[in-house]
Order: sequence, then C-alpha cells, then structure tokens
Amino acid sequence: MMNRKSIFMIAALAMLVFAAGCGKQPVEEITAAKSAVEALVSECADKYATEELKLANDDLSAAMAEVKAQDEKTFKNYDKAKELLAKAKTTADTAKAGVPAKKEQAKIAAITAQEAAKTAVEEAKSLLAKAPKGKGTQADIEAMKADVAGLEQSLAEVQSLIDGGDYNAAAEKANPIKDKATELSTQIKEAMAKVAKVSKGGKKK
Repeated sequence: MMNRKSIFMIAALAMLVFAAGCGKQPVEEITAAKSAVEALVSECADKYATEELKLANDDLSAAMAEVKAQDEKTFKNYDKAKELLAKAKTTADTAKAGVPAKKEQAKIAAITAQEAAKTAVEEAKSLLAKAPKGKGTQADIEAMKADVAGLEQSLAEVQSLIDGGDYNAAAEKANPIKDKATELSTQIKEAMAKVAKVSKGGKKK
C-alpha cells in the first residue's frame, strides 16, 4: 500500500497537471473571437449592427485584459477569459447572421425615401412651371428654380449612396430633400393663390 507521502505527491502532481491545463493561454479561443469580430466588421456592422459590434468588442477587450492579467501570474487561470472570448464570438456570429436582413430593410427604407423625395421634387417643378410670371415674381421664380436644381443634384447623390450600399445615409439625405421640395410647393401654391386673388379682385372693379 502507498504511504501518505506517496499519496500526497500524487495528489500534488495531479494538481500541477490541472493547473498547467488551466494555465495555458487560450490561443485558439482568442483567434476565433477576433476572427468573428473582424467578420462582423466586414459586413458593415458599423452601419447595421452598431450595438452588437460594440458589445462584441467590449467583451473581446475585457477578455484580452484578463489574458494579460493572467499572463503575469505564477498560477494562471484563463477560465474567465475563455468565457468572455466565447461571449464575444457568439455575439459577433449572431449579429453577422442578422446583418443581411437589416441591410435589406435599410435598402427598402432608402428606396422608399428616395421615391418620396423624387415625387416631391417633380411636384415642385410642375407647380413652378405654372407659377405666375411677372415683374414682381420673376426673382422669386428664379430663386425657386435654383432650389429645385439643387434638390435634383441631391437626388443624384442619394442614388449614388444607394448604389454604394450605404442605405442609411441615403435615407437620411432623401428625407430633407422631400421636406424642402414640399416646402417649395407650398410657397408656390401660396404665391399662385395670392396672384389669383389679386386678379379676381381687379376684375370685380
């Protein structure tokens, strides 16, 4: 039978083996987590999964800080780091899988905003063509024409953004175009109403 000293030595050796297993830097887990985050970034996560990208990066940073802290210890234990690395990888992988659907939603929203802006600009152009021309209105009409031309140029920029896949930026640019065109249409209608009112009053006299 083994004496107590032998049993103690075997137990101590087992503990050392276990400690050595826990004390090995999780190189594979680090590589996998970093690759998952990089893959998420490549999917334009900064536009379509900003929150998830931040969470994954935060967990990855915390994991690397934990790895560094354990590296400086005599008896290392990377269990916490492995948990954070696994969490970062899962967050990144899940977010990456959801990016295509978010992109499609953003594309639809961008095209919808673009069409609404186009319609508003066309209405403004149509009204402007019917606007009363006269000595007192010519300067205003020319200014409005310049505004409409500027809006048409902005619409071309919206199309470029859509072609480049930057759908959120396209929608953000299209919405103000629609608002400005609608505002111009309102101004033109008000001017036409005033002229009509004056003309009607003059006829009554």
